[in-house]
Amino acid sequence: MLQRLKQHLDTGLPFLEGKQLLIAVSGGIDSVVLVLLFKKLGYSISIAHCNFGLRGEESNGDEKFVRKLASDLSIHIFVKNFETKSYTESNKVSIQIAARELRYSWFNELIAENQFDYLLTAHHADDSAETFLINFTRGTGLEGLLGIPQQNGNIVRPLLPFIRDDIEAFAKENNIEWREDSSNASDKYLRNKLRHHVLPLLKELNPSFAQSFNQTIENLRQSQSLVADASALVFENVAEINGQVVKFNIAKLLKYKNYKAYLYQWLNEYGFTSWEDIYSLAEAQPGKYVLSGTHRLLKDREVLILEPIKIGADGIYTIGNIFEKTTLPIELKLDLVQYMEQKTAKNVIFVDNELIKFPLFVRRWKEGDDFYPMGMNGLRKKVSKFFKDEKMSLTEKENTWLLSTENEIVWIVGHRADNRFRVTTQTTQILKIEVKQE
Repeated sequence: MLQRLKQHLDTGLPFLEGKQLLIAVSGGIDSVVLVLLFKKLGYSISIAHCNFGLRGEESNGDEKFVRKLASDLSIHIFVKNFETKSYTESNKVSIQIAARELRYSWFNELIAENQFDYLLTAHHADDSAETFLINFTRGTGLEGLLGIPQQNGNIVRPLLPFIRDDIEAFAKENNIEWREDSSNASDKYLRNKLRHHVLPLLKELNPSFAQSFNQTIENLRQSQSLVADASALVFENVAEINGQVVKFNIAKLLKYKNYKAYLYQWLNEYGFTSWEDIYSLAEAQPGKYVLSGTHRLLKDREVLILEPIKIGADGIYTIGNIFEKTTLPIELKLDLVQYMEQKTAKNVIFVDNELIKFPLFVRRWKEGDDFYPMGMNGLRKKVSKFFKDEKMSLTEKENTWLLSTENEIVWIVGHRADNRFRVTTQTTQILKIEVKQE
């Protein structure tokens, strides 16, 4: 493996030679092997270790191990202890996101303060394949099938040509010690399920999996380059940019048989997910629109208008994740709960969390809105008809808000929930949504 890596570095990453390199080391087999390989090859390296304090003594044991590794190899080490849970609570993000934000913020500080040229991480072909499969199973465009890039700015991943079996074989041949993260043994997360069950089967079916996968990724990258070139040319023909607003000429757009692919290429970076709704906008009635967490795509008479959502614009507010709550125009609180309360009120609903897609939107109703009212045996009903049947006054209608996920109404707030998101015997996560009453 040492000679294979040297050849890869000489041909694919020659710019690392003679540079000051910082290696992110967790104590696991991948990062430990990366350090030892670069030490053997004579590169100028230092180590950075993050202690997130999430696994108690196990986390402290990792830190102690990495400190000893650095001492044994006479390598300079940087260690940072984080208050990860406090960061999670104060910034309203998940543990995984918190850990990522904390470590890369610190890595960037180290790079700036100590004039490192590059940060090396130990991602390998299996990690890239896992990313590929995760995106594939969730649905994605070509970009999501490109795996993990070998270089992203000053972050370099030299082990991408190698699979986990290569790394384990090198470690055993050289009697290398490492630390096992107990959380990696659990199938709780999708990545671990793929790692434990799917990838071993793929390698069994194809012993040359690493080479085949890397060649496939390279082919996809070349295809993506062609797509980018073509979409840029078509964009110039159909789009007009004015500040943060982009207008797409519908007549010109529809002349392209594969216009849906171009729309995806242009709009994917804005966080849209309701692609069938977007594709149908070109032939929809004027006034129809599709929302992402940050932007709106609106059908005007002859153009599709892409513009940022301003807070409160058109009565639209967003809830980016379960940790957020709205304070304007109404205050909504979201919580995952173990069970539904027996006594419910109009200001509370319980829904199946796995059916909810963020961001959520709080907005006024518009003509054409419909939903499936709870208690109506799955029948669809216009919101305007619901208002009429409830004998709501004009003022009550104007003061009523809708909570929606993508283009589907979850709740006419304070009045009726949508049957499609109800809690059933198959529900594994219950989301409680409560509006604060004045």
